[in-house]
Amino acid sequence: MHPALQPLAERLVTYLAAHWRLPVSLRTVEQIPGGASRETYRVRVEAAGEIRGLIVRRDPKTSLIDTERALEYRTYAAVHAAGFPVPEPLILEEDPRHLERPFSVMAEIPGCETSVAALRDPARAALRETVGHNMWSLLGRLAALDVDALGLDAFMERPAHAAARELDYWAGVIEQDALHPQPVAAATVRWLRRHLPQPSGRLVLVHGDYRTGNFLYAPDGAITGVLDWEMAHIGDPLEDLAWSLDPLWAWPERHLAGGLLPREDAIRTWEAASGMHVNRAAFRWWQIFASLKALAIWISSTEDFMNGESKEPILAMAGWIMTDRQNRILVDRLHPAARHTYTEPPA
Repeated sequence: MHPALQPLAERLVTYLAAHWRLPVSLRTVEQIPGGASRETYRVRVEAAGEIRGLIVRRDPKTSLIDTERALEYRTYAAVHAAGFPVPEPLILEEDPRHLERPFSVMAEIPGCETSVAALRDPARAALRETVGHNMWSLLGRLAALDVDALGLDAFMERPAHAAARELDYWAGVIEQDALHPQPVAAATVRWLRRHLPQPSGRLVLVHGDYRTGNFLYAPDGAITGVLDWEMAHIGDPLEDLAWSLDPLWAWPERHLAGGLLPREDAIRTWEAASGMHVNRAAFRWWQIFASLKALAIWISSTEDFMNGESKEPILAMAGWIMTDRQNRILVDRLHPAARHTYTEPPA
C-alpha cells in the first residue's frame, strides 16, 4: 500500500466496521488511475472471516464533470435490481466527516478489464468483435428497459422535450465555462437549435457516457459491468447510441466504432436488441449534439484546471488535446461538402 493511502484506508476500515457492525481488517488498497469525476479505489477487506472486494468512489476536490452522487448511486440500484450488469451498490455515504468527502461503496467485479486497446491486435479480432456486439446489444437492452418499472421518476426529471433540454444544458455549460471565444461550439449550437428534432416518441434511461472504457468485459468477451453512471437521466434513446459512436472514442483509427465494430454493424446490433429503428435524420442531430456535449466537457475541464483547486493532468489534457480533436470532428460534421476526414459518412 502506498503510504499516502494509509490515512484513507484506516478511516475506511473504521467506517465499514461501524456500518456493518462487524470486525473489519484491511488486506489491500490501491487507487485506480484515471477517474475524472470520482476518485476510485480498489479495496480488499476481511469481515467476519470473509474476504470482500470493494470499489470505493469518493468525490474529488474538483471534477471533469459536475455530477450528483446520489442520483448515480440510485441509478446503479435501479438497474441492478432490474438484472442489468452493473456492480452491486452497497453504501452511499454523503456525510463528509468519515473520508473528508462523500463516497460510495460497490462490490468489485473481479477478473475483468476495461481497456480495449489490447483488442487491436489482429490475433484478437474475434474477441474484439464479440465485445463489440455485446457492447451495442447491451446498450439496446438498456434502451428497452421500462422507465416506469425502474422507478426513475422518484429521482429523475422526465423532460417534455429531451433534445431541447440537453441542448440548453450543455450550451449553458459552454457559455459559463469558456475562457475565450469558441466559434465552432457557437456555430454548432446555432445549427442544433435550427434543426431541433420533434419531441421523443419514447423516453428511456440514458446512461450519458456509454462508450469503450466505461464497461468491464471478461476473457470470453461478456460484458460483466457497465460503469460510470454520473450523467444518467431520462431522455431520448438515440442519445446514448450517438455518444457511443462518436469518432473520438475510436481515435486515431476511426474505422471501427469505439475501436470495436464497423459503425453500421453497431447500429444494427442496437436496433435488434432495442426493438427500435434508427431514424437517420434525428440520429444526425444526436450525433452532432454528442460531439458538442463532449466539447462542452473539454471546455469545462480547461476552466476547472485554470481556476479550480485541482491541477490534475487529466483536466489539462482534456482541455487541450480533446478540445482540438472535437472541434475538428464538429467542423467535419457541420460542413455540407465535408469529405468526412474525422467521421464516417452519414448513412
